[in-house]
Amino acid sequence: MDVKEAVKAAKIYVADVFSEENLSNLGLEEVEHDEAKKMWLVTVGFSRPWNTTRNALTAIAGDQNPKRAYRIVSLNDNGEVISIKRRDVVSD
Repeated sequence: MDVKEAVKAAKIYVADVFSEENLSNLGLEEVEHDEAKKMWLVTVGFSRPWNTTRNALTAIAGDQNPKRAYRIVSLNDNGEVISIKRRDVVSD
C-alpha cells in the first residue's frame, strides 16, 4: 500500500463510519508510515453540523471558519483499518 492508497482508504472509512453525522469538509491533515509497526497513521479533519456557529450573522454571511474535528485512522499495510482515535489540537 502506498501513501495515496492509505489516504483514500482512511477517508472512505471515516465517511462511512460517520455517515449519519452529515460530515462536511472531509480532508487530509497528516499522514505517517511507521515502518517498525507496519502501520499507516492518517489524520483527517472534518466538520459536523452541531460544531458550526449559529447566529444571525452566520445565517446571512455563512460560517467563515467552521470548527473541525480530527481523527487519526490507523491502517495496517494491507489497508485494514485497525482504529480511529480522536486527535486533539492544541492552539497557541
